[in-house]
Amino acid sequence: MGRGGRTKDREDGPERKCIATGEVQPKHGLVRFVVGPDGQIVPDILGKLPGRGMWVAADRKALDKAAGKGIFARAAKQPVKVPDDLVAEVETQLVRRVVDLISLARKSGAAVTGYEKVKDWLSKDYAEVLIQASDGSGRGKSKLSTPHFGHYIGWLTADELGLAFGRQTVIHGALASGGLTQRVVEEAQRLKGVREIGAAGAAQKGKTAR
Repeated sequence: MGRGGRTKDREDGPERKCIATGEVQPKHGLVRFVVGPDGQIVPDILGKLPGRGMWVAADRKALDKAAGKGIFARAAKQPVKVPDDLVAEVETQLVRRVVDLISLARKSGAAVTGYEKVKDWLSKDYAEVLIQASDGSGRGKSKLSTPHFGHYIGWLTADELGLAFGRQTVIHGALASGGLTQRVVEEAQRLKGVREIGAAGAAQKGKTAR
């Protein structure tokens, strides 16, 4: 950790085409789907399920479009069943993924919670990512700033962050550079695109991170 230990953003990697929008982008910005044995469309958040993958941008409008206009059937070249709660299931799985990754980072010593600890990491330039609960006090959250050239995650609830940090609720958290941090940022960005974020969940004014 420290000023010399900043994690460079990795290469974008392989690209995939969104079946809903036709746009091509790095696959870490999309969600993979496969056809299950029963012909039902299944989200593959980890990208490891067998079968021909179909990719949709991690964007709620794109997912709604893919789920409601027969796009999956055309992409799969066969009749398929699209669950009514498909988009909600994608969001649920992405939340679980982000929570699990933050939890792993915490166990490895690369994450802290609590206002004073987070403030200390920020002041010492240990923190690469500032995490704050979407339903936390705006006044309290405004006292902490996103690390310079760092990232801000502000669309998980206090309860969800509590699961990640092994507490009932959490308002403030921080991640150090290196380790799982880049994966947390990428998965959190996917969640941001899928989750309907109100004013409370938006990044703080003047503190929007890369």
